[in-house]
Amino acid sequence: MFRGRVVTGLSGFIFAGAFLLGAVTTPAVAEVSEVKIAMQYGLGHLPVMVMRDKKLVEKHLKEEGLSNTTTKYFQLAGSAAMNDALLSGSVDFTSGGLTGIATLWGASKGRVKALSAVNAFPMYLNTINPKIKSLKDFTPADKIALPAVRVSPQAIVLGMAAQKELGDATKLDSLTVTMNHPDAMAALLSKSGAVNSHLGFSPYQEAELKHPGVHRVFSSYDVMGGPATIVVIGTRQDFYDQNPKTVKAVLAALNDALAFINKDKEGAAKFYVENSGDKSSTYDEVLGLLKNPEIIFSNVPSGTMKFVSFMYERGIVKQKPESWKDLYFPTAYNIKGAN
Repeated sequence: MFRGRVVTGLSGFIFAGAFLLGAVTTPAVAEVSEVKIAMQYGLGHLPVMVMRDKKLVEKHLKEEGLSNTTTKYFQLAGSAAMNDALLSGSVDFTSGGLTGIATLWGASKGRVKALSAVNAFPMYLNTINPKIKSLKDFTPADKIALPAVRVSPQAIVLGMAAQKELGDATKLDSLTVTMNHPDAMAALLSKSGAVNSHLGFSPYQEAELKHPGVHRVFSSYDVMGGPATIVVIGTRQDFYDQNPKTVKAVLAALNDALAFINKDKEGAAKFYVENSGDKSSTYDEVLGLLKNPEIIFSNVPSGTMKFVSFMYERGIVKQKPESWKDLYFPTAYNIKGAN
């Protein structure tokens, strides 16, 4: 599987992004000659894997008269890496957490937004500590792995859960550790002491629960009151304005990939096992997940304001959103059921 350069670190991204986004004042005379797309690990990014390996973006670029445009995919770890890559111009599109895009939207005064939703998945907080039955049982000796502290969907859900159960959204922040899902699962199961809990994503969270001694503390659906969009495709306003045909091609490719996954779950499960690089999940396990009604692949935004309102209250998002549409480009406005 293709692995691109992994970008890490969040410090300074607001200033770098502000410079980049403010520097573009003249429309480009032609669309980009290379499209750079970033994705993360796990089943939630299956649509981008399908786009990549079935060359769906190339297909739609050709239909838009851009047959000479090439594509390049990067696999990055976590929302912070995605944010840095998008703001620096290292990538043009990200397949990452809605919360990461929301952070950039606020920091850039609306110059970074989502083009489309990708999925709504439950996220499980798993632990190997038998004493932990609820958030009240965590102590300073416990460590919780998640893809990016503070800004990832997992970090936001943990804050929401802490607010609800402990009366303080920041109560568990000092216990969180940035770690991508494969590494977090390995650290959890090795019992090395690096972490003893993981707020994860499919299929890693389900694989963890098959091991003796691992149990679930909560599901994000318990906290959110049901499904909410986790992964979105995002880009910058300047790129959106200057490359309308490229944007159209990427969205068409995404919709093709979503249709494939929803219409042929057996084929999608086989594709994931053969192309994801995930060695911990079998075909039957992935197929079971794809048939799970809680796991939704859809371009329909859902639950946006639940996330973003909480983030604004905590000061993570610096600009107050009035509607879910503030976080999305017009490409998502007319999708039935969006919220």
